[in-house]
Amino acid sequence: MSISYIKSCIQESISTKKALLEDEQTLTQILNATNAIVKAYKENKKVLIFGNGGSASDAQHIAGELVGRFRFDRKPLDARALNVDGSLLTCISNDYSFEDIFSRQIAAHAKSGDIVIGLSTSGNSKNVYNGLKKALELGGVTISLLGSKGGICKDVSEYPIIIKSNDTPRIQEAHGLIAHVICDIVESSMFQRID
Repeated sequence: MSISYIKSCIQESISTKKALLEDEQTLTQILNATNAIVKAYKENKKVLIFGNGGSASDAQHIAGELVGRFRFDRKPLDARALNVDGSLLTCISNDYSFEDIFSRQIAAHAKSGDIVIGLSTSGNSKNVYNGLKKALELGGVTISLLGSKGGICKDVSEYPIIIKSNDTPRIQEAHGLIAHVICDIVESSMFQRID
């Protein structure tokens, strides 16, 4: 490998984000999804987030930004990642199916009006699909961060945010950016910064 390869990776990331910057439809989806989150928080609802692999890490990251802080100190916001409890995940996988690990938790925790965010770079993760589908059945508001053409998950998402790429690392990098933008807007909409 060489420096030129490193540059090409960085350039691919920049190109993916530049395409996002110029995609008014997706930017509108981001804004609408963020407004839905703010509305839910103002109505004392919560945010449930989940994904697999790198998307699971992104789910944890988003929950951390909301419960902890993003830019400034303020009250915590109710958010949790559903992919963090190893005992629970293996219990559901063993007794039911891996495809049920999120839908079973959604059935336990989600209430009407709660925000449910699913992440899948392919858009075809069956357990993410099932979790979003269950949330809709319960009256939750579904948001998804997806890749490619959105896969099956877009069909059970009120606010599908799709990065139009087939390159998983570039999709995840764009998802990270979008997550930060959402957390930034939510925090500044919910709280007044006092320095």
